[in-house]
Amino acid sequence: MKIKEITKFLEGYASLQYQESYDNCGLIVGNENIEVKGTLITLDCTEEVIDEAIAEDCNLIIAHHPIIFNGLKKLNGSNYIERTVIKAIKNDLAIYAIHTNLDNAHNGVSAKIAERLGLENCKVLSPKSDLNQQVGLGIIGELKESIKTSKFLIDIKTNMQTNCIRHTSLVKEDVKRVAVCGGSGSVLLKNAKAVDADIFISADFKYHDFFDAENDIVIADIGHYESEQFTKDLIYDLLVKNFTKFAVRLSKVNTNPIKYL
Repeated sequence: MKIKEITKFLEGYASLQYQESYDNCGLIVGNENIEVKGTLITLDCTEEVIDEAIAEDCNLIIAHHPIIFNGLKKLNGSNYIERTVIKAIKNDLAIYAIHTNLDNAHNGVSAKIAERLGLENCKVLSPKSDLNQQVGLGIIGELKESIKTSKFLIDIKTNMQTNCIRHTSLVKEDVKRVAVCGGSGSVLLKNAKAVDADIFISADFKYHDFFDAENDIVIADIGHYESEQFTKDLIYDLLVKNFTKFAVRLSKVNTNPIKYL
């Protein structure tokens, strides 16, 4: 089985047309005609992940975040991006990124969060167009029953496996309608408020973004890595259910660059 057969399948699920204008999804390093020996799935592609792929005899790495966002002007190993790319090329490894196209895809990144939180009646929070309401960023859904907001925050910590949640005042005593967005979702706060969500769960809120809640909604920032870490499971499930001719492995490397004391 060649790389292009796998990437064609993935792009059938999350079209490259869905990616945001700033993004760099698709095959970043490698030849699409190479035969796949094994595939390693990761959130980020780093030097340590390259080493893991080599050890596991995987020659295709599927990452959520692209290792290259902007064009490389030099390739001399002066930073981790260049070193990762050089090491991949030296070892005949291909790197594929499925980023904002998977964020926007139906049953994509945010849908995985909604699943872990037990949300029902889910819809896209910010559709990309009026013609297709199933493609876009974020999810709005409902809990089966209302729950105390303080209790729900504890549930989030458990279900999303995070040790830290930055949040606004608990202006909602109970939570029923829940908005979520994997990764940097602060721009969707207005969308969450527009659909009367009780809480908006995402990441990368800046200090002044929290003021924008204006006591109308609870913001819960669970961390970028933490909000997207289960994207690996989403990709893994897609591949193992549709391909049986090569090994698919989940990376064991924790690529979260943020540590908590």
